Amino acid sequence: MKNQQIILAIASNQDRQEIYTLRHSIYAQELNQHSTNSIQQLTDSLDSENNYIVAKQGKEIIGFISITSPNAKKYSVEKYFSRSEIPFVFDEYLYEIRLLSVLNKHRSSYVALSLMFAAFRWVQSHGGKHVVAICRADLLNMYRKAGLKPLDLSTVSGKVSYELAVASTEDFEQVVAKNRSVYEAIQNKIDWQLPYLFFGPAACYHGGSFFKAIGEDLQTLDKAAQIINADVLDAWFPPSPKVVTAIQENLRFLLQTSPPTHAEGLVKVIASARGIHEQQILPGAGSSDLIFLSLPCFLNQNSKVLLLDPCYGEYMHVLEKVIHCKITRFNLYREKGFVVNTTDLLLEIQKGYDMVILVNPNSPTGVHLSKQEMENMLLQVPLSTKVWVDETYVEYIGTDESLEKFAIKTENVIVCKSMSKVYALSGVRSAYLCCSPHLIEILKQYSPPWALSLPAQAAAIAAFSDEEYYQRQYATTHTLREKLKQDLQELGVTEIINGVANFLLFYLPANVPSVNEFIQRCRQKNLYLRDVSNMGKNIGERAVRIAVKDAETNQRMIKLIKETLVELTE
Repeated sequence: MKNQQIILAIASNQDRQEIYTLRHSIYAQELNQHSTNSIQQLTDSLDSENNYIVAKQGKEIIGFISITSPNAKKYSVEKYFSRSEIPFVFDEYLYEIRLLSVLNKHRSSYVALSLMFAAFRWVQSHGGKHVVAICRADLLNMYRKAGLKPLDLSTVSGKVSYELAVASTEDFEQVVAKNRSVYEAIQNKIDWQLPYLFFGPAACYHGGSFFKAIGEDLQTLDKAAQIINADVLDAWFPPSPKVVTAIQENLRFLLQTSPPTHAEGLVKVIASARGIHEQQILPGAGSSDLIFLSLPCFLNQNSKVLLLDPCYGEYMHVLEKVIHCKITRFNLYREKGFVVNTTDLLLEIQKGYDMVILVNPNSPTGVHLSKQEMENMLLQVPLSTKVWVDETYVEYIGTDESLEKFAIKTENVIVCKSMSKVYALSGVRSAYLCCSPHLIEILKQYSPPWALSLPAQAAAIAAFSDEEYYQRQYATTHTLREKLKQDLQELGVTEIINGVANFLLFYLPANVPSVNEFIQRCRQKNLYLRDVSNMGKNIGERAVRIAVKDAETNQRMIKLIKETLVELTE
């Protein structure tokens, strides 16, 4: 019994009968808060509406806690305190946590904190914003650790003194973030069988903060002209005129009509444009859609995955926060310009991994490995190791640098192609995977019908028909990027990574106080830049990524950056 893992679960009807018996033992016989009775069970009017969580070791309940939802007409805490003493509105967002109980032999363990955490997560996962509870005065430190704040209002019941305490779910999140290692240790010790996540779903930050200034409800899009959104890497140029015409001339039809179920027409166009077969292509609503669909199909919590550090943050998010893989980082070094040494990388891959993830050109560095060097390395990768190659920005180097035709002849290489950044289609979300048909077959099981909207399919098809237009934009992008780099250097920014795509990674001079302050000052001027610290442990300090814009906007950005640097260093 001693070594059995503790289970946290929703109480069954049978569990409730045992809970009522335990309540009688603890609250009537031990603490003298209620009279004993012949059936040796203790219940109250809230039990029919309460939600019980139990901690079990084997089949034995060793602890429990109850949550009263706003559906109840009254809260238990009102037996001792008036509503006016509680600093929250009694509405649909207020929950009560009550009856935290742990059997005597487990009271010095982590069981009580685990139950409190589970109750808070219940409230949070059901949309609650505020919690009220009465806490044993002798256990206030534990309650504080769980996120509750005593209000210096006390009462006595039987042998126990209690204090009124409250918390918001925001308070709870802050406490958990501050003590993350404590809760991760608890997570590893227990069998979490509750119907919600242990930690809430982690957000994957992508930039795009400028929408807070424009208006996330999209009702004031006219403000967009005042904002420079250089924190995301949308194309600086508009979509091809053929794309715009295709959308404008058929807008009503495109909005009101269901699209081809599996984007069959778009797949044919991609196949023709890239010189590959239709069965080697899987379309999706942007690369993020394909990443979230594909990686869980191929990986699980026991999978060993190797990825570059730094690289596009979404991969680490999915691997670490969603799938919970065993992750190894292949470090790229700032002093070497974040260039990938393929000899060293291959030696690491050959140690045995289920998947290797390569972003090429890399983000946030913009550094590119040539097609020839990539192919030479990939031919030596064990077939048991899948290799995911993200080519979001490869068209800026040239379509002939893509590994699409190479991947389809292999058993293990998957190429992910976004159309957002290179075809100026970020708003409609269009992308595709390219690999051997046997891998496409696996993924098709999980790809829903109508994954791509009709406007997305129409825009993507039109984009493929105007390659000449886009090649001109790529050539101009290189000119704009080099000019932006020169202008930054003239401002005293001496460390700029030699990237090849539509952005630059640079490091602030040593006399600038901090990246965060620099970013915030720029935002006050309506210039949004990207702090890339979440893209890897090896990115180093003071790194900023800036998107390449048109010539006029680039000059506006340089002017605003200059003003900010002067403000922070004078």
